[in-house]
Amino acid sequence: MLLDPGFKLTLRPMEYPAFYDMYRDAIKNTWTVEEIDFSTDIVDLANRLTPAEGHMIARLVAFFATGDSIVSNNLVLNLYKHINSPEARMYLSRQLYEEALHVQFYLTLLDTYIPDEDERAEAFAAVDNIPSISNKADFCYKWIGSINKLEATHTHEERKGFLLNLICFAGCIEGLFFFAAFAYVYFMRSKGLLNGLAAGTNWVFRDESAHMSFAFEVINTVRDEQPELFDEDLEARVIEMFEEAVECELMFAEDLLEGGVSGLSLKDMRAYLEFVADQRLANLGMAPRFGSKNPFAFMELQDVQELSNFFERKVSAYQVSVTGEVAFDEAF
Repeated sequence: MLLDPGFKLTLRPMEYPAFYDMYRDAIKNTWTVEEIDFSTDIVDLANRLTPAEGHMIARLVAFFATGDSIVSNNLVLNLYKHINSPEARMYLSRQLYEEALHVQFYLTLLDTYIPDEDERAEAFAAVDNIPSISNKADFCYKWIGSINKLEATHTHEERKGFLLNLICFAGCIEGLFFFAAFAYVYFMRSKGLLNGLAAGTNWVFRDESAHMSFAFEVINTVRDEQPELFDEDLEARVIEMFEEAVECELMFAEDLLEGGVSGLSLKDMRAYLEFVADQRLANLGMAPRFGSKNPFAFMELQDVQELSNFFERKVSAYQVSVTGEVAFDEAF
C-alpha cells in the first residue's frame, strides 16, 4: 500500500500511473522568473498605490518571503519519505523544483519592491517580527511539524498523522493561505495595478493548483486502500484544523487591511476564506463547514483569464510546447 514503509524503486509494472501522468503534466508547465517584467510595478509602487494599499502589499510580500520555504522543508522532511511510490516521488521531485522557483520569484519580488537593504532584511525576518505572519508559521509547525521525527508509518495513528500533515500542507497552506494571497494580488490586478506581480502569480497559481491535485490524489488513494483511517476522529481533527486556518488567515487579513483598502473588507475576506475552506473540504469528500459564498467576482473569473492568457501567450510563456487539453478546474 501507498503508506507502507520502504522505498520501492521500480517503475515497471507501474502501480500508480496517475502520479506519473501528473509528473509529465508538470513538466509541460515550465516557466522562469526571468520572463516576468516588473517595470510597471515599480511605477505603481512609487506613484499609484495608496498608503493603505502599500501597507497591504508590503505585508503580503513579507509572507511570500518565507511561505514557500516552509512548504519545501515539509516536502523533504515528511512527504518524500512516507509516500512509497516511485511515480509519486518523481512528482514530488518536480514539485520541489517548482517550490524553489517560487522562492526565487519571491526573492526577486522583494529585491525589486524593497530596494532598501534594511527594510528588505526586516521583510525576510517577518516570521519572527510580524505577529500575523508568525501566527501563520506557528499554525504550520503545529500541524505539519508533528511528524518531523516520524521515521515510518506503521500504525493507524501514525498514518493519520501523515494524512493530517498532507491535508494541512495541501488544503490549508497551499489551498487556503496562498489562495488568500492570490486574492489580494488579483484584486490589485482588477484595478490595473502591479501587473508583474500578477503575471508571476499566474504561474504560481497553476503550480499550486497542480500540487493540490496531486496531494488530494494521494489522499484518495490512501482512502481506497485503507478506508478505516478516515473515521470520525480524523474528520473532527480536519475540521478543527480548517477552523484554525480560517481564523489564522483572518488575523493576517486584519493586519493587511488595517489602513482601510477601498473595495476590500474584513467581512468579504472572511466570507472568501470560508468559501475556499469549504471547497477544500469538498476536495476531501467532506461536507461544507461554513456555507459562505464567494464575494469576489474577480476570483470567479480567474480560471477564465488563465485560459485566455494561455492561448494568447503560449509561445512566449511556455518553455516547452503544451499539447492536449488545458483545464483549470479548481473551484473558487
